Amino acid sequence: MKITDLISSKTIDINASALSKEDILKQAVALIAKSGNITDVEEYQKGVFAREEESTTGIGEGIAIPHCKSNVVKAPALAAMVIKDGVDFDSLDGEKVNLLFLIAAPNTKDNVHLEVLSRLSTMLLDDDFKAKLIAAKTKKEFLAIIDAAEVDKKEAEAKEKEEDAKVGTFDLLGVTGCPNGIAHTYMAEDNLKAAAKELGYTMKVETQGSAGVGNPLTDDDIANAKAIVIAADINVDTERFNGKRVLKATVAQGISQPKELINKALNAEIQNPDKEAVKSGNNDAKESVVHQIYKHLMSGVSHMLPFVIGGGILIALAFLIDTLAGNAATAGSAFGTINPVANWFKTVGGWGMNLMLPILAGFIAYSIAGRPGLAVGMLGGFIATQSTFSISYSITGKDLGSSGFLGAIAAGFAAGYIIKGLAYAFKWMPKSAEGLKPMLVYPVLGFLCIGVSMYLLNTPFAYINMGVSNGLSWLGEHQLTLLLGVLLAGMMAVDMGGPINKAAYVFGTAMLTEAAKTGVTLEYQQYCWQMMAAVMIGGMVPPLGIALSANLFPQKYTKQERKDAMVNYVMGLSFITEGAIPYAAKDPIRVIPACVAGSAVAGFLSTLFGCSLLAPHGGLFVVPTIQYGLGNLAWLWFIVSLIAGTFVTALLLGLLKKDEPNAELGNWKGIRLHK
Repeated sequence: MKITDLISSKTIDINASALSKEDILKQAVALIAKSGNITDVEEYQKGVFAREEESTTGIGEGIAIPHCKSNVVKAPALAAMVIKDGVDFDSLDGEKVNLLFLIAAPNTKDNVHLEVLSRLSTMLLDDDFKAKLIAAKTKKEFLAIIDAAEVDKKEAEAKEKEEDAKVGTFDLLGVTGCPNGIAHTYMAEDNLKAAAKELGYTMKVETQGSAGVGNPLTDDDIANAKAIVIAADINVDTERFNGKRVLKATVAQGISQPKELINKALNAEIQNPDKEAVKSGNNDAKESVVHQIYKHLMSGVSHMLPFVIGGGILIALAFLIDTLAGNAATAGSAFGTINPVANWFKTVGGWGMNLMLPILAGFIAYSIAGRPGLAVGMLGGFIATQSTFSISYSITGKDLGSSGFLGAIAAGFAAGYIIKGLAYAFKWMPKSAEGLKPMLVYPVLGFLCIGVSMYLLNTPFAYINMGVSNGLSWLGEHQLTLLLGVLLAGMMAVDMGGPINKAAYVFGTAMLTEAAKTGVTLEYQQYCWQMMAAVMIGGMVPPLGIALSANLFPQKYTKQERKDAMVNYVMGLSFITEGAIPYAAKDPIRVIPACVAGSAVAGFLSTLFGCSLLAPHGGLFVVPTIQYGLGNLAWLWFIVSLIAGTFVTALLLGLLKKDEPNAELGNWKGIRLHK
C-alpha cells in the first residue's frame, strides 16, 4: 500500500486558510469526509478533538498531524491542507502551522495502513520535502511529490535495516509510543535514531504503536546498551531495564528534543542498580527450562480464564434461575436445564467452558512458536477432550475417559515444539515460498503430527485420571465418610479445574446417580449427598479464601491482583474454583497448600454436620436446598463450614506469602501476622 492510496485530490486543499486551531480542524474533518470512509462525521470530529486534548499534534517546524482511530472509520484515509499564511495550533515550538495532514484510521485488527502512515509522518521531518509540498501549485503536483519521496524513503529504510543487521549491538536503546500509536510513535523513533547517528552512536528503537510492538528489544540489546530513552505517553514496562541508565520523557520531546534526551540519558541515574533486568522473553535459550515452561503455561492460562469466568458465571445464573423456579430439590443431574431460560444460560455457558482446553493448549503453543502454533495447539487441546481417540481404545475398545487438563497442557507444549521443528526442517525453502509455510506446511503437517502425538498421549494421562477416580471409589465403597469428605474437598483445591479436581467432582456427581437408584436406603442416600456437599464446598473455598486474603493482607498482593481478587468472591460463591488459578500459578508453593488446607477443613465440617446436597453445581444458589444432617439448619451449618474454610485459607496465605514490593498500599496497611 502506498501513501497515495489513502489520499486523493478530493481530500487535498493547497490554499486553505483559518483563524484558529478549532477552525482548521473542522475544515480538515469536512475535507476527509469527502473520502466516503467516515460513517459518522460528527463522532469522528469528537475523536479528533479528544485526541488534541491529550496533547497537541502540532509537532513544530510548521507541521501538524492530527489523527483519530475510531469505529466510525470504515477504511483508512488521509486529508492534507497547505495553510500558506499559517494558523496558530498550540504547537510544541509555538510556531504557526503551514502543513497539516489529518489521519483517519479504522479501529480494526487489520493495521496494514499503519506502516504507510508511519512512513508519511517520518517523511515530514525532511525540510526539503515539506518545502516542496507547501510550494506545490496543483493537487496533482502535490501527490507526485509524495510519490517520489516515498520511493526514496523505502530505499532508505531498506538500507537502514541492512546497516542495523551489521551493527549487532547498539550503544543506545529507545522505546516510543503514543496513545493512538499512529504517527508520533514513529516520528519520535526517526528523530531519536537520526540524533544518535549525528552524535556518533548506534541506536535501536522499539515502537509500541497500533500495529503492535515493532523492533522489540532483546536481552542482548539491553545487556550491551549504555542507556535507554523512553519517549512515550503510554505505560511502558521498564522493569526489564533494571541496572541501566533510563530516561523517561514524552513522545513530543522525543520528536522535538532528541539530542537533549540522549545526552541526559547517558548521564541519568541507574534504575534499580541492585536488581537484574527482567528477561524480555526473546531469547528462550538463555532462560532456565523452568522459567520457559512457566512462561508458556501462563500464556495459556491467561487466555483461558475469560472462557472459565464467562462460561462459569452463565452456568451459575442457570442454577439460580432453576432455583428461583423451584426446581433445585427435584432436578437431580438435570439441575440448571429444567427451566427454558436456565437451559439457555447453561447451554451457552457450557459451550464457553468447552473451549477452555483448546484455548489453553492453543496459547501455550502460540507462546512457544508464535501464530503458526495456535491452530495446531487448539486442535491438540480439543483432542484432549475426546475419550475414544487413543491407542488404548483402538486396541481394547475400553473407554478410559479423556486426558483432560493434563492432556491439554501436554498438547500445547507438543504443538509448539512441533511447529519449531517444522520451521527448522523447512528452512531450506526459498524466500519466495515463505508464504507457503503458514498457509500449507504448518497447518497440514502440524495437524498430522499433533494428531499422532495425542493418539499416544491420551492413554497415559487417561490412566492417571482413572487411577485417581478408582482410589476415590474404593474409599466410597468402604463408606469412610469423614476421611472421604476431607479428601474430596481437599482434592478440589489441588489443581483447581485440573484432573485431580475433575476426578473429585466426577466422583461427587456419580454419588448423586448412586443415590437416585431404586432400592437404596435413606442412610446410603444421605452418605452420597454428603459427598456431593463436600465436593462443592471444597471448590468454593480457594477463590473465596484468596479474595478475603487480599482484603485482610493487601501488602501480600499487587494493586492489580487485589482488584482482580474481588471477582473471586463471585467466582467462589458460584462454585467456580478456576478463579484461584492465576494466584496459584504465580506462587504455587504457598497458595496451593493454603487452599487445600482451607478446603479440607470445610469438607470435614460439612461432612461432620451431615450437610447433604442433591444438586451437582450452583454454589450459593443451591445452598437453601441442603437438607438432612442437622434438620432444617443443615444449610446454616454448610455456611458455617464454608466461612471456616475460607478463613483458614486466608489466614494461612497471610502467614505464608511474602510481602509484595509493588503493593502500592493506601491508608489500609493490612493485618500483620507473626510467623
